[in-house]
Amino acid sequence: MTWYRRLLEVLRPGRRAAEIEREIEFHLAELTDDLVAAGMTRSEARREARRRFGNPEWGMEVTHHASPFAWFESVLTDLRYALRALRRSPGFSAVAILSLGLGIGANTAIFSIYNALILRTLPVEHPEELLQITFGDGRIYFTNPLWEELRDQQDIFDGILAFGGQTINLADGGEVRNVPGSWVSGGFFHTLGVRPFLGRLLTENDDYRGCPPVAVVSHGFWQRELGGAMDVVGGTLMLNGMPFEALGVVQPTFTGVDVGRATDIYLPICAEPILSPGSTTLDARSTWFLQVIGRPAQGLSETQAGARLSAMSSSVFGATVPELWDTEGQNRYRAYSFGVRSARSGVSRWRGQYQSPLLVLLAIVGVVLLIACANVANLMLARGTTRQHEISVRRAIGSGRGRLIRLLVIESLVLSLISAAVAVVFARWGSSFLVGLLSPGDSLWLDLAIDFRVLEFTLGVATLTGVLFGLAPAWRASGVAPQSALRTAGRGVVDRRGRMSGGRTLVVGQLALSFSLVVGAGLLIGSLQRLVTLDPGFDRDHVLLVSVTKTNTGYSPEESRAVDRDLIERMRALPGVVSASAARVTPIGGSTWNDYVEADGFEPLDRTDALVWFNSTSEGFFSTLQIPFRAGRDFSSLDGPGSVPVAIINETMAGRFFPGSDPLGQTFRLEPSSGDPQTYQVIGVVADTKYETIDEEMHPIAYLPLSQEADATPWNGTRFQIRTDVAPASYIPQVKALIADVHPRISIRFTTLADEVSASLTQPRILAVLSGFFGAVALLLAMIGLYGTLSYRVVSRRNEIGLRMALGGTQGRVLGMVMSEVGKLVGIGIGLGMVCALGCARLLSAFLFGVSATDPRSLVLPVVLLSLVSAVAGALPALRAARLDPMVALREE
Repeated sequence: MTWYRRLLEVLRPGRRAAEIEREIEFHLAELTDDLVAAGMTRSEARREARRRFGNPEWGMEVTHHASPFAWFESVLTDLRYALRALRRSPGFSAVAILSLGLGIGANTAIFSIYNALILRTLPVEHPEELLQITFGDGRIYFTNPLWEELRDQQDIFDGILAFGGQTINLADGGEVRNVPGSWVSGGFFHTLGVRPFLGRLLTENDDYRGCPPVAVVSHGFWQRELGGAMDVVGGTLMLNGMPFEALGVVQPTFTGVDVGRATDIYLPICAEPILSPGSTTLDARSTWFLQVIGRPAQGLSETQAGARLSAMSSSVFGATVPELWDTEGQNRYRAYSFGVRSARSGVSRWRGQYQSPLLVLLAIVGVVLLIACANVANLMLARGTTRQHEISVRRAIGSGRGRLIRLLVIESLVLSLISAAVAVVFARWGSSFLVGLLSPGDSLWLDLAIDFRVLEFTLGVATLTGVLFGLAPAWRASGVAPQSALRTAGRGVVDRRGRMSGGRTLVVGQLALSFSLVVGAGLLIGSLQRLVTLDPGFDRDHVLLVSVTKTNTGYSPEESRAVDRDLIERMRALPGVVSASAARVTPIGGSTWNDYVEADGFEPLDRTDALVWFNSTSEGFFSTLQIPFRAGRDFSSLDGPGSVPVAIINETMAGRFFPGSDPLGQTFRLEPSSGDPQTYQVIGVVADTKYETIDEEMHPIAYLPLSQEADATPWNGTRFQIRTDVAPASYIPQVKALIADVHPRISIRFTTLADEVSASLTQPRILAVLSGFFGAVALLLAMIGLYGTLSYRVVSRRNEIGLRMALGGTQGRVLGMVMSEVGKLVGIGIGLGMVCALGCARLLSAFLFGVSATDPRSLVLPVVLLSLVSAVAGALPALRAARLDPMVALREE
């Protein structure tokens, strides 16, 4: 009999039983006929045939159990019984499913993000073959000359591509409508095996110097911005105010190779000067904006490809040495060597930022799941004692202990699998919510679709959970002796205490794990509080930031500077504006500019000691951000293009480059490799401020006047800062009208300085908020677990408590007896939790700022909090025990 026939028989047990019965009847009939032929009457022959054949029912049972699929039928029977049992206990089922659903769902939500960001392979042909090319100490960004030289010299890859991110503005003037775009080489789509949905994609014939303006759009952009129009191919797209021809639409599943960033528009690298008129990026040997991925030739392994790339490194780097670098820098550049690493999951700038926090969150939600499992295990233990009569009857009629354990574990697995279904729904919402928290500005995009890996993870967690919380209660419940459990009387006090020892152990574990989570949450919340209240050196409140780009205006550099001065004066004239200024970089705004500096008499300890961060600002920048002067003066109208180049430095730079002397009047210069031969004279010293992040050490900063910039080309963005005496966002309509009056094609983007600083704290805020939330959930679960255990203890000891009170015990002593048990459980839980918390706190040290991993306040507060929660959880069962009527309790015996 084939396997599928056997499976069908298991699914149709009535038909199989009928077939076995017919088979037995056939053999009886044959034997009867033989006996009749031997001279017996038919009735005598029938009786003799049955005697010789044996018990037909026993034969049916033997035949049935001999089937290799009998175990499967038995499991199906247990499964049906488990579903009926859960349906008969809706309260127990609902509490257990919600507890486990929350725990499994939280794990699935975090894992969904981790999977989308770290694990999922690119939706391209044979992603496992893709290799990213690196060089030096793991650098991943190439200049265009370096990319072109590598592309032209290599014979290692069947396909090789380059790409780089580019934000593209869809609005031709006014407030910007930015979408993510990418520069891509001609072989980008062919190498990846990506196909068009409409029209055609970019090829090598579209990527050459002097190429026409063409573009390819994503499927999402085509639907969202172009209305899904079928005639989009050959149409015109206005990008940064420049017309580009649309060649086609990419297949729906492909959103780029930069994971976390869904590319909407793909442009050939050669079109960079078209999008940014006057740009020299394509020939610049120090502008690093491209990443390179290749697909090795057939039969070439990753190691072999890396070795062959390394062999050709000197030729490629030797041909692309940056001319402006000094001799030492050029020698370091020539010594670079290529390497490779897997690119099966694409590349992402978000991975390094969020991989460790996601692992921390996975650990936190894993602990929450353990606490939820302990809660459900306690419920199962309590439920098991109420089912002792049923279990003892099963034991008495022949069920083995293993058979009963299987039945009870299947019930647990059914419960956890139903919870997993709830968890998937919760995770789908929760993961989207978390991505929104991770990226307030919608700059992070992840495909959070539930794929096979997420389902596998969820089912794995659910199965492990079902076994974890079901095995111990099943083992304990199945160990009941039939003769003792069948007795209807005799609640042995000692016996009951023994049966509840497992429940108390689980409660202690819950309390210890909850304490650890609360300690970790306290440390992370304390760290966030210090970051939020940290003085960055400037006043972040009441400052509106206006980013202005004049790409499409046709202004010359001189005209651009004149427009900036005019805009500042107009902004200062607005009613309610305290001050206004302009700068290239706003503190903690995401942009950086640094270079190496030389000064007479300064000997750096190492190369990084000479690194200085820069900014170009207008007059009034320091008063607008309320950065105090320590010495000297601000920039003024006298600091023009023809005057002595000047600079204002912060206290850290003054102390490092001019120690023990007055920095005013001193000079410094950039290293020759920067291409800036000017010497700058210090005219002022200001207080230290944060530059890139709120938690960084103070950098040496030099401020240069915007009015002396020699390369103030129109595509260089300017950021205006407007300090107001009311809510800064209320000035947006006035500023928009003001700028439109100057030139309608000026592009504008608004935000506030407070929002930018707040956005820089996204990672610590996520860790603090989620750890606090899950710490509260853990406390709630521990409280429920403690309450349930004590409530059941009180119920199971009613006769003992009644006897104590009948013999003279007071309500106060009974209350104290129950609360003393609470104290013991909490004391042991806190003791174990303290050990766990100290170990976990050290693991969190990398995410802490201004808080010690052994901070006493972070340990004392959780002790108080857990004690209060436990006291509340224990008070109700204790009061119930103290109010027990002794006669009612004793009559139950």
